[in-house]
Amino acid sequence: IQNCAEVATHLDTAIPTLLGTPLPSGVRQLPGNGVIRTQSNGREVVRKQLLPTYDVFDEARYFEADDRPGIARTIGGLDVGVTICEDAWQHAKATPMDYESDPISQIADWLSQGVALDATLNLSASPYHMDKLNTRIKVARTASNTLQHPFLLANQVGGNDDLLFDGGSLAAWPDGRVVIAPEWQEGVLLVDIDEPKNSRWLGEGDVSFLDSNDEAIIQQDHLADAVITGLRDYCLKSGLNKIVLGLSGGIDSAVAACVASAALGPENVTGFSLPSRHSSAHSIVDAKATADALGIHYQEIPIESLHRGSEDLLQEWLPAGAPIANENIQARLRGLIIMAYANAYGAMAIATGNKSELAQGYCTLYGDMAGGYAPLGDLYKMEVYALAKIFNARHGKEVVTQSTLTKPPSAELAPNQIDQDSLPPYEILDEVLRLHIEEGLDATQLQSRGFDASMVEVVLARLSRNEHKRWQMPPAPRVSRRAFGQGWRQPLAAEHHWRQDTN
Repeated sequence: IQNCAEVATHLDTAIPTLLGTPLPSGVRQLPGNGVIRTQSNGREVVRKQLLPTYDVFDEARYFEADDRPGIARTIGGLDVGVTICEDAWQHAKATPMDYESDPISQIADWLSQGVALDATLNLSASPYHMDKLNTRIKVARTASNTLQHPFLLANQVGGNDDLLFDGGSLAAWPDGRVVIAPEWQEGVLLVDIDEPKNSRWLGEGDVSFLDSNDEAIIQQDHLADAVITGLRDYCLKSGLNKIVLGLSGGIDSAVAACVASAALGPENVTGFSLPSRHSSAHSIVDAKATADALGIHYQEIPIESLHRGSEDLLQEWLPAGAPIANENIQARLRGLIIMAYANAYGAMAIATGNKSELAQGYCTLYGDMAGGYAPLGDLYKMEVYALAKIFNARHGKEVVTQSTLTKPPSAELAPNQIDQDSLPPYEILDEVLRLHIEEGLDATQLQSRGFDASMVEVVLARLSRNEHKRWQMPPAPRVSRRAFGQGWRQPLAAEHHWRQDTN
């Protein structure tokens, strides 16, 4: 809001502005509003009608809806309808909620009664997930087609905790043409409502033009922009300008280092290689190679003496044959060193785990899960590999080594250990998890897709059994349709997982 106020001071008072902001109402709830600054420097308020309460949205808890029909205003000589985010989604059937009112239909009713409008505006803070842009395009096209005039959607850009806002503001016309601003960029989209091709973008990049029925092409490198934005804005809004992480020589920590370097600059990132007796020589080499290629600070501290000392201290009462406890000592010693550095130098430690491992509990509380943010926490393992290739392409060199990309992934907490000793191949695991978490398929439906029944049973049981770990994980930027976090509310203590009743 402060930034918007600063921009407004540079605008001619003859240019009206429309600002989305909460306003205190004198009670516990706050109304969601669009505040219009008119040419005479007066102010009018438009309130949001539909409050989403599903997935990551919990607006009914904090805001109050307007019970009046939709609102039309004259802004800058144009007669426009004004809606706020969800107000436009009901009409396109793009929301899981079934509201009693439909603001777009209300505006259409006015038009049928002789009210003339030049355009309808929509103020949005529409959270990102992959391909969300095409859903917004559908919403805008549907509204424009119904109203038979241009529909303009201004979307927020930036990160707020685990939610990302990708921008991509757009305008749609009744014939299906669409103008789209670049995603992940702040700027000004100048829309010519009479001729779309004359619209332009003031900022980095350029507008995209879609003909009727065309979809936006979503590039996978949007994932890189998303997680970079999430980490960067989380740090800046938290007053943090340094990052520290463990560099194991594996794929996750290498990609996390790439994200951190892009978010805050390599000079503000420190990577620790903390080898144990089970660390391979190539892991140490790969960790240093990534640090050198990125230009981040690098320190190597073997943890063998700490590991031996911990074993000696615990051997009197730690039962023989407790391999998991012994393995996790190493991860927690690494967490101790990284957190000590973070405390001493005012840096934020980041956790480097991915969604596949978090889903299966293949991670260590207070060890590799330690940190203030988990930039890869909503990326499946195979998406992390794809992201590594994107960063290599962006840098024009191997910041993630070929060895890291091709060797079997391993936690290296035991001799000759690889992830597939405990987990299905990630190509299979990721698809099972995606279909279950994001598409809602149960065990029976997954088996009908050809997945092994016993494997599915184990994967879903692990997913349920490890909810306690996910409650203690750092926030992670949401990039999928359903992420662990605000949109994933499951029982914490439950020895079950949901399955289809076949009786």
